[in-house]
Formats: sequence, structure tokens, C-alpha cells
Amino acid sequence: MTTETVFEPPSLDEEKTVQQYIDERPNWPDGTALPSTPMTGMQFRIWALACAGKFFEGMVVFMTGVAVPLIAVQFHLNSADKGIVTAASLAGILVGASALGSLADTYGRKRMFIIEMIIFVVFLIALTLAPDFITLVICLFGAGLALGCDYPTAHMVISESIPTTARGRLVLSAFAFQAVGACIGTTVGFIILTADPDIDSWRWMYATTIIPAILVVVGRLFISDSPHWLIAKGRTAEAEKATRQLLKRVPQYPKSISLGHLQHKHNDHGGKTGYLTLFDKQNRRATILASVPWFLQDLSTYGIGIFTPTILAAVLGKESTSNAVSSTIHNDILGAKGSALMNILFIVGILAAILLVERTGRIKLQLVGFIGCAVGLLLTGLSMRADGSNDMLLLFIGFTLFYFMTNLGPNAMTYLLAGEVFPTQVRGKGAGFAASFAKIGAVLTAFLFPILLKSLGTTTLLYFLVGTCLVGTVVTYLFRIETKGVNLESIGTADDPTSRLTRRIRTETRGARRASRSRAATAGWRPGA
Repeated sequence: MTTETVFEPPSLDEEKTVQQYIDERPNWPDGTALPSTPMTGMQFRIWALACAGKFFEGMVVFMTGVAVPLIAVQFHLNSADKGIVTAASLAGILVGASALGSLADTYGRKRMFIIEMIIFVVFLIALTLAPDFITLVICLFGAGLALGCDYPTAHMVISESIPTTARGRLVLSAFAFQAVGACIGTTVGFIILTADPDIDSWRWMYATTIIPAILVVVGRLFISDSPHWLIAKGRTAEAEKATRQLLKRVPQYPKSISLGHLQHKHNDHGGKTGYLTLFDKQNRRATILASVPWFLQDLSTYGIGIFTPTILAAVLGKESTSNAVSSTIHNDILGAKGSALMNILFIVGILAAILLVERTGRIKLQLVGFIGCAVGLLLTGLSMRADGSNDMLLLFIGFTLFYFMTNLGPNAMTYLLAGEVFPTQVRGKGAGFAASFAKIGAVLTAFLFPILLKSLGTTTLLYFLVGTCLVGTVVTYLFRIETKGVNLESIGTADDPTSRLTRRIRTETRGARRASRSRAATAGWRPGA
């Protein structure tokens, strides 16, 4: 005879918010609370489909790195043309994060979550058939638009549907799928190049992504929309239905969901949902924290990429200087191996971030990460000798330290914070603006750093990147907003625990209590006296 597991509600019925229903921990029949909030099937589905978007981003962006040498030969591209191909998807991400990602605040998280993937599939198919250079660039830019939209939407569909205590780990776990996608992308490129060493092989590389992307579009049709967004729009009945769909489980809890008391509480943030809202007194601090460190992080990350070939050539083997097609493919395979090495460092750093983020907090990891990046870049700079040779051991240590620390800290935390520090009504705009602002740094680096490398020299440019990491440390500290364990519904409200005013009031209250106890002790009062 089997006994059915029965959970009891943790308390009597009371007015609750969406997040309180999501965070609810039921009790065992003896009254003992569960140690954590179990995830539902819908919550896991939403997380997995968000992971897929980050996977495709890593796969396509890194696959482009493998494909560019072949594309350059097929379309007879010069150095400027190759720079355009490389920057096309980055430019698309820059535009898409703000232009499309912000639409999630207007049309809903689920709708844009679906539309972005449809756009991605359409441009991906066109990319595999591109007959010329111009079409190729347009298709890469279009794919970048979709990937840019995914920056805020993927974060929001996860963070607005899961328990607060698991938010950091699950968002970063999804973000880590960029590295998984990059590993798969470079592996697929390597396999295709090895099996069919032909200039046209780059088309097959992109084609391998089409069917999986179509399956993800279908999967996203069958998820619940964000109850947080529906409440923010005053659509209470739909929010109740979405919450029930999100929290469907066996045994069922909560038994019933009522959000009618929230009908007028969050309705449209008083009508202020435009981009200028990001720069008003309430949100300015969050906007600076979300965007400026991310911009500085992208400068250093894409900047160190310029020096990566020197390191990889020494570690993995020398590049061929011949112009023959066979030499192009040889160098391309070498580049694929190098990308795999970087992705391993990415994964190790992200795994460390996932383990520490809910213990240490976002801000501490970002600060430690920026400082670690500065040290790694400093070691890389010191490895460059005046005679043009390198201390390869010091160079490799600096390189690996940088890649580990950036993924432990700023690369992961800037993405996480950007989706957490803004109110629900402008979260899409805030996270999208931060991603776009960051990609300005990436695009500037792609175009300007090769020029600066010639005019300033390698060592000077590396020391400049050390400075950008230190500036990132200072900005993070001055504008810090710690969101560990914070209910996202409280952001931007009178009860916002991340605001300076709330923290000051709480500090003053604690200080007053300590002073009162001190005076009582001085007067000889004791408990029970």
C-alpha cells in the first residue's frame, strides 16, 4: 500500500503577490517546511527554452569566427570586408537589445520570446543561401537583431517565473549555455572542415542550427506569460491564469490563487515607461550600474581577443603563412581549437559564479572579477619584452587568469544585474539599454583597437585595458545595488530594499535600537529586572 505525498499550505489564506506565490514553500503534514521551493514542469520548460536562445547565440557567433576565413576566400574579401562580417552580428545585437528587447515591456515577455526566435530562423535560413557579400552581412545583422532581443527577454522569462532563492543560479546557468553553444559551434565547424575541407563548408555549419531553432520556436508557443508583466499592465485575471499555469504541480499548491487586490497597485507605473524613465532619479543609479561596467567589461573582453592569436599560436601550433586554400583551412582548424580552449575557461569561470552567486552576492563577485581581470592583463603586459619576444609562461598565466576572472565576475554579473535592478514596468528597456550600451564597446573595440595597436603598441594598449578594469571596479562600488535574495516586485517601490533611502532608514533604526539598549544597560536595567 502506497501513501500519497500531501503538502499543506504554510499559512492561512492571505493577500499575496505573484512572487510570494512562486516563492511559497509548503509544509509536510507534521508542519515542517520544505527546505526549498520545488520547481514545476513549466518553470523547467521556460528555463530550458531560455537556455536554447543563449546556446544559439554562442553557437552562431563563434561559428562565424570559424566561417570567416572561408567566406573571405569565397567572396574575395579584403581586411575591411572581413571586419564588417565580424562586426555585423555584434551590430545587430547592439540594435536588437534596445529596439526589440524593449518591446517586451509593451507587448509582453512571451510574445517577444517567440518573435525573436522566428526572426532568428528566417535570417539563418537566408544566411545559408547568401549569394554575395551584401546579403551575407544583412543576414548576420538580422540574426544579431534576434540574439540582441534575447539578452533581456531570456533573462526576464527566467527571473520572473522562478523562486527568488534560485534566480541567480538559474539565470547564470542559462547564460553559461553561450559557452556550451560556442563549444558545439566550434566542434561542428571542426568536424565539417575535417570531413569536407571545402570553401563552401561554412554554409553547412550554419545549416546545422536551423532545425533545432525551429523546434525551440514551437516549444516557446506553449509556455505561460509572465504574471509579473500582466499585473504591471493591470490584466489581473490573465495574471491569475498564468500563475496557475506556471505553478501547476502534483500535489498542487498553492490550492488557489487570487491577485485581485493587486488590480491598481502596479498598473503601468503611473504611465512612465519610456526610455527617459531610465534616467530619472529613481532609476538613474540602476542604469549606470547596469550599463557602464558592462561597457567596460566588453572593452577588455573583446580587446584581449586581439592578443589571443599570439597566445594560441604559441600554445597550439604555428599558423601557416601560405595563401593556398589548404593553408586557410589549416589555420581555420587551429582557430577552432583555440576557441575551444577559451570556451573551457569560460565554462569554468561561469560554474564558479553559479556556485558562489547566492552565497557571496552579485556585487562582490563583480568587484573581485574586475580586479582579477586587471591583474591578468597586467601580467600579460609584463610578459611583453622590449625586444619583441614574450615570456610565454607569464603570458599564458595572465591570459587564463583574465578569462577565468571575467567569467566569474563582470561577464556574468553585468548580465545578471541588468535584468534585476529595474522595476518590472521598464525592466525590458533597462536590460536592453544596458546590453546595447555594452555592445557599443564591443563594436568600437573591433574597429579601433587594431588601429590603436599599431599606433600605441601592444604593451600600452594592454595597460589601457588594465585601467578600464579598474574603472569598472570603482563604478561598480560607487553605484552598487545588491539584488541577492531581493524580491523583484519590490524594485522601484516604497519598500525597495536596494534603495539608499530604505537602507539608510533601516541603518538608522538599528542604530537607534542599539543606542537604546546601550542606555538601558548603562542605567543598570537587565531583562526581568
